[in-house]
Amino acid sequence: MPSEGASSVRRMGSFKWALLGYRRGEVEAAMARRDARIGTLERDAHDAVERARSATDAMTRAEQELASLSGMVIEREREIRNLGERLREADERHERSIASLQATASRLEEIQAQARGQATRIRMKALREAVEVSRRTQELADAQARGASSSTTETNGDGLFQGQVKLEIGPLGDFSQLVGFEDVIGALGASEISVERFSEGRATLSLRLDEPVELLRELEERAPLEFRVRRTSGDDLVLDVDEDQGPEQRAA
Repeated sequence: MPSEGASSVRRMGSFKWALLGYRRGEVEAAMARRDARIGTLERDAHDAVERARSATDAMTRAEQELASLSGMVIEREREIRNLGERLREADERHERSIASLQATASRLEEIQAQARGQATRIRMKALREAVEVSRRTQELADAQARGASSSTTETNGDGLFQGQVKLEIGPLGDFSQLVGFEDVIGALGASEISVERFSEGRATLSLRLDEPVELLRELEERAPLEFRVRRTSGDDLVLDVDEDQGPEQRAA
């Protein structure tokens, strides 16, 4: 192995001989130079070992930091995957919730439609029952009145009506027209007005006139519907609504 530099120790052959051997001063000087050289090499070797040890320690710390960073990266990737899974689950739950709400809303609409239809049927049934009860009650009252001869209807050639009158009119477009016709009769001074029958657009009303009233003339002037007199006899008056009038008149 080649030397790092020229040796400062003199070769043995270069020493001069004295009386009893080599000269002591030269030998001691050479040994001193040798020892100094050895010390320098030992210090250099020690410094090199320290530098190697420091480099090793630094490399070890770097490896530890790298391992720690790798662990952190792995942990973050795991957390990101977990968050991704939770996000997908939340999206799925959200979609299921929306679908459930839509189904519930649709079902509520169906229930509301059924409820409206049922309510309409109940109202119509109640109306028919009320009309039937009113009709039967009036028939009973009329029978009692005729039996006791306590209520008579008077009419003369002038078209005056007084007492108990039964009036049939139709066809009517809807129930509101019947209500409007009742209001007109009430404005003429009639009392005890009741609907005995309302079927297929024709209504039969029972009313009482305490004072003589030109009933037909007053109805022609005040009623919101145009009509023709089909029959008038005693307490029975039948009117037919003119079906040729415009929709505005019929809905008035």
